[in-house]
Amino acid sequence: MKVLLGISGASGAVYGVRCAALLLAQGIDLHVLVSATAWGILSAEVGDGKVPGTLAARKRWLERIVSGPRPFRLYAEDDFRIPFASGSNPPDAMIVVPCSMGAAGRIANGVSSSVMTRCADVVLKERKPLVLVVREMPFSVLHLENLLTLARAGADVLPACPGFYHRPESVSDLVDFVASRALSRIGVEAGVLPRWGDGQARP
Repeated sequence: MKVLLGISGASGAVYGVRCAALLLAQGIDLHVLVSATAWGILSAEVGDGKVPGTLAARKRWLERIVSGPRPFRLYAEDDFRIPFASGSNPPDAMIVVPCSMGAAGRIANGVSSSVMTRCADVVLKERKPLVLVVREMPFSVLHLENLLTLARAGADVLPACPGFYHRPESVSDLVDFVASRALSRIGVEAGVLPRWGDGQARP
């Protein structure tokens, strides 16, 4: 299964990093896009120093943060030649996490001004799963209208709202809740938290 993971410029970079790690742990063929703004947020929120300049160095930097068991492919945000920018070669699914309201608005209105929004456009038109883990509060009327448009177009809109019924003991538990729900929408079982009512012990 080929999954395209987009990390856009909203607070909550840890959600994107954790989704990447969980996807890799499940043996997913992972492909990653990071927006220009998101690199700075990754550095500020979860990074281990200044983000390097070249794509190869950025990939090594991100691999250290993700700490996944297998490699992934990182694409330049301005490279419209990547496979998933064409409807002839869509990914099996795409997750944008975190998804800024700017990115959500552009996707909702078909504005393919970046590789990430173009790939999301492709995923929608090719009827593949698109999961948007949106990060904003409160929502304005414009935000709500864009999210409704996206839901009507077939996207799964998941606000980053962790549950508490699993008795979280750390911030990591809250992050895992959101990341697990995002993965479940594309048919991937993360296996890190029990589901409601299944009686499993905490891992």
